[in-house]
Amino acid sequence: MASVAQFRTGTESLFDDSVRLATFSGRFSSVAVVGNQTSVVDNSHLVDALLAKGVKVTRIFCPEHGFRGTAAAGATVYNSTDPKTGLPIVSLYGKNKKPTLAQMKDIDAVLFDLQDVGCRFYTYISTLHYVMEACAEAGVPLFVLDRPNPNGHFVDGPVLDTAHFRSFVGMHPVPVVYGLTIGEYALMINGEKWLTNGIQCDLTVIPMLGYRRDSVGYRLPVPPSPNLRNAHAVALYPSLCLFEGTNCGVGRGTDWPFEIVSYGGDTLDLRRAAPSASFSLKYLIEMYRRVPKGKFFQKSNFFEKLAGTVELRQQIEAGMDEISIRATWEPALSDYRKTREKYLIYD
Repeated sequence: MASVAQFRTGTESLFDDSVRLATFSGRFSSVAVVGNQTSVVDNSHLVDALLAKGVKVTRIFCPEHGFRGTAAAGATVYNSTDPKTGLPIVSLYGKNKKPTLAQMKDIDAVLFDLQDVGCRFYTYISTLHYVMEACAEAGVPLFVLDRPNPNGHFVDGPVLDTAHFRSFVGMHPVPVVYGLTIGEYALMINGEKWLTNGIQCDLTVIPMLGYRRDSVGYRLPVPPSPNLRNAHAVALYPSLCLFEGTNCGVGRGTDWPFEIVSYGGDTLDLRRAAPSASFSLKYLIEMYRRVPKGKFFQKSNFFEKLAGTVELRQQIEAGMDEISIRATWEPALSDYRKTREKYLIYD
């Protein structure tokens, strides 16, 4: 296992290099930042730190949960003004999820700094897609400041069927857990030409220093969203988010979101569970058996959108065990791993 003693995020490595930062400041006269509460560098918010270094930040774009990370999952985020800097904050989770040409006007560089958790249905990578597309269309260079993926040490789960279940909670033909940092993911979006009409953006990834996929001891300094409050919840999230497409709750409104699962008075308490290094179906299968027949899945197709396939629901309803279900994922996972290899920056 690797130590994190010398570890620096892409954001920190940018600020460590005074020449590169000064060059960046002198090169661009109007910079937009895609950020939220996780966009920090040495105990300061990225926007504040950039302004202090003379970088001409003129606009902020924010994703789901808002610039300060306080909006609930799925809640509309409105345009606003940052009270500290007076900068306009443009929501990418309100009227539009993709920056419009008007919102990109007079911007000559975009810095993207969001803490991802490595799951296909976590919407920050969908925001990344649309920002890349907007930058490509406007001819604006994009700089992705890389951050660690707390679930980046494995690849697992069904691969998204983009022909039938492409949505903001799943846009690309990747498995539930894709094993890439957000910088590597950006390289894959560009390299595989997943943007509209196969366009590509002028992309630069500012890499982390001293990062390995098997690094131990690193803990996210800021919760990435309101209901992922600790490392345990982040580790359980790949396996528990699919419950959002069922009639079970995942602890929202309690002190243990994504650490408990409940239906009526029946609760599966996972607060002391040791998450395995995989996308686990055992919790889904166990709760499916507990819930009265016909009451587990929602009537909508949101479960299918999260799973990325219609087969998983059918397999659970048919009583298949986890080993048998997993075997059906392998051909697509094998193909994905070959694609993924092309974009790895870190060991």
